[in-house]
Amino acid sequence: MGRRRLLKSFTCLLSLGIPAAAHAGDCEFSPWLTNPDAEVVLCSACEPEVLCGDSCIDGDCVSDLSLLERMAESGITFNANLYQMYQGTAAGGVRQEFDYGGHGDYIANLDLGKLAGQEGLFLKLRAEHRFGMRGGPPDGVVLPSAIPTSLPGDTDDLILTNVLFTQFLSDDFAVSFGKLDTFDSDQNEFASGRGLTQFSNVAFVVNPIAFRTVPYSTLGVSFSYLMDKEPIFTFSVLNSTETGTTDGFGELFAHGATLAAETRLPTNFGDKPGHQVLGATWSSREYTDLGGDPRLAITPVGIPRQSGSWSVYWNADQYLVYMDDCCTEEARGWGVFGRAGIGDDDTNLVEYFLSFGVGGNAMIRGREQDYFGIGWYQVGTSDSLNPITATALNVGLQGQGIEMYYRIQATDYLQITPDVQILDSARQGVDTAYLFGLRALLSF
Repeated sequence: MGRRRLLKSFTCLLSLGIPAAAHAGDCEFSPWLTNPDAEVVLCSACEPEVLCGDSCIDGDCVSDLSLLERMAESGITFNANLYQMYQGTAAGGVRQEFDYGGHGDYIANLDLGKLAGQEGLFLKLRAEHRFGMRGGPPDGVVLPSAIPTSLPGDTDDLILTNVLFTQFLSDDFAVSFGKLDTFDSDQNEFASGRGLTQFSNVAFVVNPIAFRTVPYSTLGVSFSYLMDKEPIFTFSVLNSTETGTTDGFGELFAHGATLAAETRLPTNFGDKPGHQVLGATWSSREYTDLGGDPRLAITPVGIPRQSGSWSVYWNADQYLVYMDDCCTEEARGWGVFGRAGIGDDDTNLVEYFLSFGVGGNAMIRGREQDYFGIGWYQVGTSDSLNPITATALNVGLQGQGIEMYYRIQATDYLQITPDVQILDSARQGVDTAYLFGLRALLSF
């Protein structure tokens, strides 16, 4: 199997974006040629169609690689994101106030084939921390409006949420094992981004129907079958409890296990790419309370003991306008997305969930790197909770919301995003909240 194909498969599998020479048709770009205004020199001694970013000396390509680029050539890539959000409830909600919060995200990917001679083995490390407001301003809704400020938990400490090994046994089959966070598993072309690069509200980042059965960060193993470098079927066995702040081995499967299966099939409606996803989860855990999950704005409260829980979900994205330039790594265009799910209402606060919307690259000449999104969601809270629990959580209604954002690519490393949300809470006596926010994401 080719190393380049393994790298591409690993990128698709984990959505990591490993830097490598980009191939599209017969085009090949040097990975250090990032400045479109730089002088491009074709060296006669180089392979045909290979471009040098700097100069030629005696017919040889000479490049001025940065430290990170030299590390990438050696098999180590590193990415860092600093997210900041200033957001407030201008009207409605619990009270009207603005607050500030943020999130730091640091990722290292190691190609252990290059570093240790183990062909097809990769290691992903991710460390996260949050600061400032938690989950957004006091809007009174169940789903956080600024999910990065909730993760990885109710602490300001730097937490290691991923120590994940992936071993490719062939071009089309891989095994992943270790500690992982589950936000990367619910991929959608227009509604993912971990709350950093696309929508901010957790309702448009992942499907909350699976929160009850699938922890945010835990130990587990998964098996993935890939076709054309995309994972089309994944089966996972996970520890059923959150272990983001610990190594997790002391409580591995002590409270049960979670099984998760997902099929993600590529589509080509109208000769434009898209995906259809169908998945299900089941947990053997015994549940005695609700709350404590950083992905939900719920105060912990006890419930009658219940054994086991499940969820079924659907996820789709489809380009309506698609531009595939010969030598562009990232496709451009815009399209539609949707999610739906139902869960075990005896154990899950979220009984059903729906969302749909539009997103993609801006169609403004000269602003093609900008991005936009408009989405609507509805969440139904369980009507099977006992009256004491429902009263303590002040739930029992359908909640819904709208989010609109426009992401401005200010520089190669900086994104500025105005964000507006209108949220109708699933709680009694809470008025519709009107939220205005401004996000900044610094990425390296």
